[in-house]
Amino acid sequence: MEDMKALMREIMEKEAEAILHLPVTDDYNRAVELIVEQVNRRGGKLICSGMGKAGQIAMNIATTFCSTGTPAVFLHPSEAQHGDLGIMQRNDLMLLLSNSGKTREIVELVELSRNLNPEVKIIVITGNAESVLGRQGDVTLWTGGAPEVCPLGMTPTTSTTMMTVMGDILVVGTMKAIDFTATEYAKRHHGGYLGHVSRTAAAEEIH
Repeated sequence: MEDMKALMREIMEKEAEAILHLPVTDDYNRAVELIVEQVNRRGGKLICSGMGKAGQIAMNIATTFCSTGTPAVFLHPSEAQHGDLGIMQRNDLMLLLSNSGKTREIVELVELSRNLNPEVKIIVITGNAESVLGRQGDVTLWTGGAPEVCPLGMTPTTSTTMMTVMGDILVVGTMKAIDFTATEYAKRHHGGYLGHVSRTAAAEEIH
């Protein structure tokens, strides 16, 4: 299994290096400010979308935002074209993920969303900031474009890791911006280990 151990080390080193070279810009602050303004202050919600593997990351980001005080939903870009776009309401904000920045369904979703609500704000996470999608964002967050660790250089691996980390940055930044507490966390977690831990932490906050 020495070959597997070497492979593990290689993959961990490459993905860790990619994370450490994630471009640190003021755009993250702008993105958090947009989320707080549209969702936490104006009562909208964060609509997260992506296709394929990026869509799975978008879904995870949405559920994490929900559990930390910022209402969010996942919208499948294909289903959006068959009526699900109707979930969009006034003050909603979009978070769109596409590594290439060319994903047809996501690019079309931008046009459809702005046709329904011309004022909708869009945050983009992409590996190609100069892409069609990248240029459409009110705020565009670039992954840095590190190559995939997949031996074919095609399977979403490093790119989805980067998107996950970027989503975590937005979630944690928003939590701090709205002063999200353990008491509020406990209200959203009633079962399981996290429910128990959050209720304990909430009790300590009170006392």
